Amino acid sequence: MKLIVFSKMLQEKSIAELIELAQKHGYDGYDLAVRPGHPVNPDNAGAALPQAQAQMQQTGLQIGMVTGNFDLLTADHPLAEPLLAAMDSADVRLLKLGYFRFEPQTMDYWEQVESVRRAFAAWERLASIYNVKICYHTHSAYCMGLNAAALMHLLRDFDPAYLGAYLDPGHFAVDGEPFDFGLAMTREHLSILSLKDVLVERVEKNGHGAAKPRWVDAGDGIVDWTAVFAELRRIEYDGFLSIHCEYDIDEGDDWFETFVREVAFFRKMRGNGEE
Repeated sequence: MKLIVFSKMLQEKSIAELIELAQKHGYDGYDLAVRPGHPVNPDNAGAALPQAQAQMQQTGLQIGMVTGNFDLLTADHPLAEPLLAAMDSADVRLLKLGYFRFEPQTMDYWEQVESVRRAFAAWERLASIYNVKICYHTHSAYCMGLNAAALMHLLRDFDPAYLGAYLDPGHFAVDGEPFDFGLAMTREHLSILSLKDVLVERVEKNGHGAAKPRWVDAGDGIVDWTAVFAELRRIEYDGFLSIHCEYDIDEGDDWFETFVREVAFFRKMRGNGEE
């Protein structure tokens, strides 16, 4: 299993600085945000992404995934094909899309399923040209595919070579299944996992309770990481694990210190970290 870091929160760092950070803290590369304002962005990706991958590979690192901008949802987006071409040139084989939102009060669920599946069919055709897999992330709350069961409404019968499941045990803990249950449903399409931890807290609402997720340091939440990694070892998963580094930081806390602890935690869980 390869630990990579989602670069969203490291926007100000150059590729050289990202490499230095990975070497210092012992992870394997990046899930690279290709978004406006980042060192590799939609305007320069054709040249900058292959260059960034070459720099990474010279030091034994790897860009394992590209995460597109939030509006990258359909294959007819003007940046879709140029980005896939850049990924093919750079030998980056996984692309994360944005999220298809769902509003229960105004939308018909099964109509939205069919709409997303039409979008996925178009992605499948484009992905097959460039040998890139399109990955969709299980994000809790009002997103299509919010858990494994809902994701398989979208992915079932598509070619797993080109449409992949991007599982998130943290979001499963909010709106999903037990991890092994979700893994069993999606295993054929499993392509990558994101790593983050969460607490589901009780808040007051109109004289009763409601649930509110709070994203916390890995190990301080409710995700059973021992069970998650045991399942991944059981199925001999050897793909990417993307550390997301997105936290609800208390005032006065240092994001970078949390990031360093997070990487060390997941290195230990994977089995190659320091005790």
